[in-house]
Amino acid sequence: MGEFDLIARYFTRPAARAALGVGDDCALLQPAPSTQMAISSDMLVEGRHFFADVDPVTLGHKALAVNLSDLAACGAKPLAFTLALSLPRVDEAWLAAFSKGLFALADAHGCELVGGDTTQGPLNICITVFGEVPVVGGKSQALLRSGAKPGDDVYVSGTLGDARLALEALRGKLALPPGLLAQARSRLEQPTPRVALGQALRGIASAAIDLSDGLQGDLQHILRASGVGASIDTSVAINLIASSADNTWAAATISSEQQLECVLAGGDDYELAFTAPASAREAVQAAARQAHTAVSRIGVIEAAPGLRLLDAAGKPLERRYVSFDHFA
Repeated sequence: MGEFDLIARYFTRPAARAALGVGDDCALLQPAPSTQMAISSDMLVEGRHFFADVDPVTLGHKALAVNLSDLAACGAKPLAFTLALSLPRVDEAWLAAFSKGLFALADAHGCELVGGDTTQGPLNICITVFGEVPVVGGKSQALLRSGAKPGDDVYVSGTLGDARLALEALRGKLALPPGLLAQARSRLEQPTPRVALGQALRGIASAAIDLSDGLQGDLQHILRASGVGASIDTSVAINLIASSADNTWAAATISSEQQLECVLAGGDDYELAFTAPASAREAVQAAARQAHTAVSRIGVIEAAPGLRLLDAAGKPLERRYVSFDHFA
């Protein structure tokens, strides 16, 4: 099977909202009036972002999910995406499964594939996603990292830490019961992009970011962009681990220190961290209900620079946690 047969069989669909999709030198997108286009790219590399034996259905899902998560952090509505795919060889069963997972998530969010590229080489997946953000009265409604103010609450969506837990188990560093491993691995390989929540938070949240490299590291991007600091109550944050609800962490003899590291520096959660004025607490909860996504208030923005991790008594934690960095 040649390159163009591959594209035609597995990745070509009729254009929906795009003016021109797959099959020409460029795609043509027509944003709605009074909108800005939000654009983001992410790359997944075998051995760095996923294991060689990962289910291609879940890999197709995650490849798009990590990009949709960026749109969610901006409060953008998904529109379209391009796919650049490097393959060591043509494996039709793998391609069928990968495209199945990819298009299932794309269809769920009304986000169509409009172009890209294929080549032979090490397995590498690069997606560029396009979304729309309203402009109201000449002002963009996009959520940015730079709007947090002293006194704002700090929130996170969903749960944190299980993706890191699965990674440690798959690396052989932790032994997990089969049920817990399956639950944690699903969070690692099939994250849920919080697209609906991001849109619901427009006009409410003062700043936002998606959590790809760990809560501590990603939150500091907001603090630096906004010129502020924050205090985080780690006794609240540690309860955000999904599998803590049924005490399976205790059954797996995972220490509170390990749990806290998974939550603060785990990465691959693809939840949203965001800030909002204390006066907007009811509005935040209403947005969460609208998006069918739980949110938890875990700290407060402060004028003094830096991120302070506090225990249940309000005392600073001695240990520091390091979030993921490709080149560190």
